[in-house]
Amino acid sequence: MVRESVLAWVESPLQLLGAAEWAAAHDRRIDLAARVTPQVPETAEELIGRGAAFAEKQPYFGIPWRMLAAHTHWLIGDGFSGQFRLAAAVLRPRRITFLDDGLNTLALADAIAGSRPYRRPRIDERGLTTRLAPLVLDHVRRRSLAGAVDLFTAFPLGDARRAAVADFGLRVEAHRFDWLRGTTPSAAVARTLREDRIVLGSARSTDGLMSREAHLRWVEREARRGEVAYLPHRREPDDLLAAIAAIPRVRVVKLGLPVEVALAGLGRRLDVRTLLSSTLSTLPLVLEGTGSTITEAPIEATGERRMEAAS
Repeated sequence: MVRESVLAWVESPLQLLGAAEWAAAHDRRIDLAARVTPQVPETAEELIGRGAAFAEKQPYFGIPWRMLAAHTHWLIGDGFSGQFRLAAAVLRPRRITFLDDGLNTLALADAIAGSRPYRRPRIDERGLTTRLAPLVLDHVRRRSLAGAVDLFTAFPLGDARRAAVADFGLRVEAHRFDWLRGTTPSAAVARTLREDRIVLGSARSTDGLMSREAHLRWVEREARRGEVAYLPHRREPDDLLAAIAAIPRVRVVKLGLPVEVALAGLGRRLDVRTLLSSTLSTLPLVLEGTGSTITEAPIEATGERRMEAAS
């Protein structure tokens, strides 16, 4: 039996990590088309150094048409992407596996199940991608009913959501970052990340989900407890990071990696502080067995409204 040719098409660090985990879970070497966005090149280098099973690796800016056409199985990082919709409408992939894209993963599962519209949360979509949406959703559902669509995820879907997607044949394959947890960080990461108290950066103020002032006050409160390493979110602007770096007892550590990769394999107990984020689902799995704690800032302490987490 001829094995399917597999391509991971990703555009964020978490999606890239999902591709590495899928390859390890299925004992496959896979080709990689990685969009050049913040932290993706650094994350790819770190994962390859840890032994990620990537074969052909190509950076891209638009749609990787040649690579997509040459593969029968697509691992898709962003199921809401307009580029994915266009490529899927033209090439009609035979098999699709959706990888984690923060909490958008749950929204995508709901869209396939028909309990929410097939569009990216909090985005007012227009133009060609909107017109392609029903065509692509129909193709995804048809392939799913044929047993050819999977969701490879570390996020808990819950019984009701699992039952809803099962009605459309979507197979859910859960993972716990087993591969990443067993890897050794590069010397540069281990040498640079010295602190045991970690504050995770966030795009919530960038996305308008909380004020900049509330963000800074939260970091100040955490720093009053002692020295912390602040790991920036990839979408935090430089002026915000400069203001954070000026807070006493805060060291901004720019590793260019998602926190799941930055903290995995350090081999010590960590005290991690975070705002509402998808890392509240992923980090407990990554740090399993280390005795580490992950604490979410209470909403009343930040002055923000509880909304969908920024991925």
